[in-house]
Amino acid sequence: MLPDLKFPVTLVSMILFLCGCSGNYYPKPHGYYRIDLPAKEYITFDSVFPYSFEIPVYSKITPDADPLAEKYWINIDFPAFGGKLHLSYKRINNNLKDYLEDTRTMVMKHIPKASAIENKTYENPARKVYGLIYSISGTGAASPYQFYLTDSTKNFIRGALYFNVVPNNDSLAPVIEFLKEDINHLIETFRWK
Repeated sequence: MLPDLKFPVTLVSMILFLCGCSGNYYPKPHGYYRIDLPAKEYITFDSVFPYSFEIPVYSKITPDADPLAEKYWINIDFPAFGGKLHLSYKRINNNLKDYLEDTRTMVMKHIPKASAIENKTYENPARKVYGLIYSISGTGAASPYQFYLTDSTKNFIRGALYFNVVPNNDSLAPVIEFLKEDINHLIETFRWK
């Protein structure tokens, strides 16, 4: 009859396993996918709309499909990044103050998730384009970049950048910075017609 070898074999296996694990184990840090960013190149968006500007060649303009969307509301889609810049146009009729307050309210809705909200004034008197740009920092902020532009008398447009993912602006940071440059270019080239 053979002796029971289960215990000695198990003991030897455990000793070899523990001795074989020399050094310390450190888990790998959480990483993000590499994002390849295209070269900057722009084309002019100029049509029957009461405004024109330059957009990147890697973007696509689509009409706003929301049932409440109004005439001249569009989206600038960034398919490679899952992002969208919503542009909503309004005609001013002694109600500029209301539009400015609506914009401020929309930005302030991000306060619970934002770590900071910075604003920067924009003025181009030669083109009669004036506005305010909001940069919203914070991991869970749904829209990291918003702005409005107006000529103060007839036209008003509001823009807000959104992504089709759960907000995690740490992982989206390179894309957000990249698209901020494109939005700033749009603002710099913006014209009323």
